[in-house]
Amino acid sequence: MTGKRALVVEGGAMRGIFASGVLDAFLEVDYKPFDFAVGVSAGASNLLGYLAGQPKRSYQVITELATHSDFFNPARFVRGGNLIDVQWLFDESLRRFPLDTDAMFRSIPLLAAVTNVDSGNADYYWVNENNLPHVIEATAALPIAYRPTPCFSGGCYTDGGVADSIPVIEAYRRGARDITVILSHPESYEMSPMKLPGLMDHLLKKHPTVAEAMRERADRYNRSLDFIKNPPADCTINVIAPPEQFDIGRFTMKKVKLDEGYKMGVEAGRSHLFSQFRDTLKARVSELQASQLQKVANA
Repeated sequence: MTGKRALVVEGGAMRGIFASGVLDAFLEVDYKPFDFAVGVSAGASNLLGYLAGQPKRSYQVITELATHSDFFNPARFVRGGNLIDVQWLFDESLRRFPLDTDAMFRSIPLLAAVTNVDSGNADYYWVNENNLPHVIEATAALPIAYRPTPCFSGGCYTDGGVADSIPVIEAYRRGARDITVILSHPESYEMSPMKLPGLMDHLLKKHPTVAEAMRERADRYNRSLDFIKNPPADCTINVIAPPEQFDIGRFTMKKVKLDEGYKMGVEAGRSHLFSQFRDTLKARVSELQASQLQKVANA
């Protein structure tokens, strides 16, 4: 099989604690065999620490900052402010847990998904030193919960998960034929259609295309799942998903639960690495055996 290797990381707000554990398990053995990484929302944020080679950074951002009232504040939302303050989280994470951008930009290229508020479709940006704060804000700018509309590079955007929650098809479109996907839900999960689709027109009346994208989100999400389960013949997809008992929600704030989710991620990451190394070893042994047999046949 020819083609690139890609790592795709789903978002999911606090459910991203699982991916942070998986990526930290990868860092334990400096496992970075990918040609590029694709992240969306919390998935893109998680990838920053991984690409910079900073274990536990994402865990600290989630458990110490994303649980803080300056980030998540229902009372502020009722008063007309943000339910979540994405800009505060990014700025405070840089202050409290400085990102090694030199190491990050020497590492695997990072592609992040955002949702264009004019088209309702996904746009994708290669993250660089100039657009880093803009892309990370935009990819996590959850509609309704985060009131500002980030604008840069001639467009205005909202959370990438609206249009492309699991950008595995985009990874394939860009040449990846060996794709590892880190999900935020157990593998049995399928997204249900929105119960009150008409409500989106009222809540997002300034951005009707985003409202339509929200109504179509379940279909798009499940199409990505179908692609993962039934990839093209020239593509291999490895899935790392939380176990069925993973019960962390988008806004779970209890550290005990988050710690459990993180440990599940570490265990899943280590299990994936073991299977990868085992398969590589088996293939190498088979090659050596074939070589020895050929020598015997030629003797």
